[in-house]
Amino acid sequence: MKYSNSMAAFNLFKLSILLSILLNSHFGLCSETSNKQISKGVSSPPTCSRIECPSYDVIHVGNGYEIRRYNSTVWASTSPIQDISLVEATRTGFLQLFDYIQGKNNYEEKIEMTAPVLSEVSPSDGPLCESSFVVSFYVPKVNQANPPPAKGLQVQRWNPVYAAVRQFSGFVADSDVGVEAAALQASLVDTVWSAAIEKSHGADHTSVYTVAQYNSPFEFDDRVNEIWMLFDMEDDFTE
Repeated sequence: MKYSNSMAAFNLFKLSILLSILLNSHFGLCSETSNKQISKGVSSPPTCSRIECPSYDVIHVGNGYEIRRYNSTVWASTSPIQDISLVEATRTGFLQLFDYIQGKNNYEEKIEMTAPVLSEVSPSDGPLCESSFVVSFYVPKVNQANPPPAKGLQVQRWNPVYAAVRQFSGFVADSDVGVEAAALQASLVDTVWSAAIEKSHGADHTSVYTVAQYNSPFEFDDRVNEIWMLFDMEDDFTE
């Protein structure tokens, strides 16, 4: 009976993640307004106490951001999706990933749900504000040695990598993400981290960021979303 209850709860959580993406409203990424309260602190996402998340070390805590060092990780990722909406692109990508973890892969293997779901954003300067999005699912450790391949998905193996992270609350909408990314960028000005990001990504480093989503839609309190700016830095770096 305990096993049946546990499986039912787990399946409900997976379904809730899917519903969270399907029910989000469609807003244009060109919007410059946000009605979300910006979180000034950074905390460990509560979801990661219930399901598997990638491990990391906190390297530095700044004003409204923190610097993390993620260990080597494996992700299942979509091909780039062209859209004007992060919400719609994430929905499109996650439907592929949800099928993947439900067994629609070459091994017909079901995979445990993890967090976060990542949406890498490469904004465009075009008149329609169409951007490119890659949606990724963190592969559980038990599957990382031999992730099931699947049509239309790629396996990404990350080396250890640094991330500048800013958190914000509520349900993700397109009107939030550009504002939050700009706020993270502003908080990093004149820091060694900004210089490292610029060195890693070149002149266009500010145009690429990642949105990490952790929560089920049935959680209305303590929701945690994050903006990530990934970069490389020498391992022997010390403050």
